[in-house]
Amino acid sequence: MIKRAFIGLTKPKLKCDLVEPGPKEPEAIPIPPRMIFLLNEPLDSTRESLIKQGDMVKKGERIFLYKESQEYVTSPVSGKITSIAPFTGDFGKIATYLVLERETKQDIESNFAEFAATPDIETADRYLRGTPGDPPLKQLADPANHFKKIVITGVDCDVMCTTRQYVLTRFRDEMPKALTLLKQMTGIDDISIAMPETMAKLSAFNGMNLIKVSSDYISSLPPMIMEKHLGIPFVPGKESRDLEVCFISVEAALSLVRAYEAKEPLYEKIITIIDKKGGRTRVSATIGTPIHRIFTQIGVETAEQDRIIIGGPLRGVAAYTLYHPVMPDMDTVIVQDSSEIPIVSDYPCINCGKCVRICPANVPVNVLIRYLESNLYQDAADSYDLFSCIECGLCSYVCTARIPIFQYIRLGKYELMKMESEIETEADNV
Repeated sequence: MIKRAFIGLTKPKLKCDLVEPGPKEPEAIPIPPRMIFLLNEPLDSTRESLIKQGDMVKKGERIFLYKESQEYVTSPVSGKITSIAPFTGDFGKIATYLVLERETKQDIESNFAEFAATPDIETADRYLRGTPGDPPLKQLADPANHFKKIVITGVDCDVMCTTRQYVLTRFRDEMPKALTLLKQMTGIDDISIAMPETMAKLSAFNGMNLIKVSSDYISSLPPMIMEKHLGIPFVPGKESRDLEVCFISVEAALSLVRAYEAKEPLYEKIITIIDKKGGRTRVSATIGTPIHRIFTQIGVETAEQDRIIIGGPLRGVAAYTLYHPVMPDMDTVIVQDSSEIPIVSDYPCINCGKCVRICPANVPVNVLIRYLESNLYQDAADSYDLFSCIECGLCSYVCTARIPIFQYIRLGKYELMKMESEIETEADNV
């Protein structure tokens, strides 16, 4: 695998949006009568399920699919399971779709309360996964990972997105609690807070280990933070955890603090909604709320063939239904009018070189895309730096031929990882 210098030929000109001065409190979205959850485990007809249609669950109860399951979702309300179905997500990711009808009487399960007095990572992983911000508790609790640094991210990873900045600004006085809790839970003392360089001037952050991130787009992406601020070179095909660095969003860190203070998990997620005209509305919605409920509450209208983007315009993914639920890591939702959706094409690359010049990882994108279009994924990885891509999306943004390069790259990585997983499975079965 080729390993090129981690530096682009042309600096990207895009700037990240900064949170507005004096931001308003998020608009509270009422808990709907019907909640939807995505459980990160596929249905298997050969196994006996722990849950079935008609089962009752309590508020705070963890829902497991099978007896030996490691994945769970925590119900934010008491109610009845009315539907269990397979769900296929981005790039064929399989999950289980649960629908819960909320009951008038709310029974509470409080198993976490007895452990709240003595925070530790194993208990947090057992009870607090999927809280707002989606803290990486599973990674932190895995003994196979040997983290030496934690970075709390108060910067957003796409243009137009400002949710993390809002949370950091609004709750900056609680950050010392977050630092203390994470050190106590993990035993890791090297904890930094990544924030816009303009925000780092606030006196509330005095004495903290700050990473001052510029407003240039991509500066807030984990590989760039590690390279520029932590002195850890990017390694193609490796994740931050492989390099002993754990990234946790500021909302996730604060959700843990409040869970231990309240002795129960939190369920209210802060989201920035961007309408067709570019107007922003920040809301607080219970995890599991269908997004159409939010749109109705704040007066955002949608029409057939409009696009709903979860995340930012460069790195986000499309939602194919207005019933898509609020997820723990959902920071931004963009509604794009059908007439404004950028056109993509199957035209061949014209070798204009824009993608090569703007790539921060110096990947030969114009050659790489030819191999990806031909499904030659292994060649793309071995000879043309597929895994050097940090998935910033700038190549698609500047492409003259309007080739969806970013999507081709993500598909290529997915297909290669799928192939490797199948080979490992076959080897285990021999």
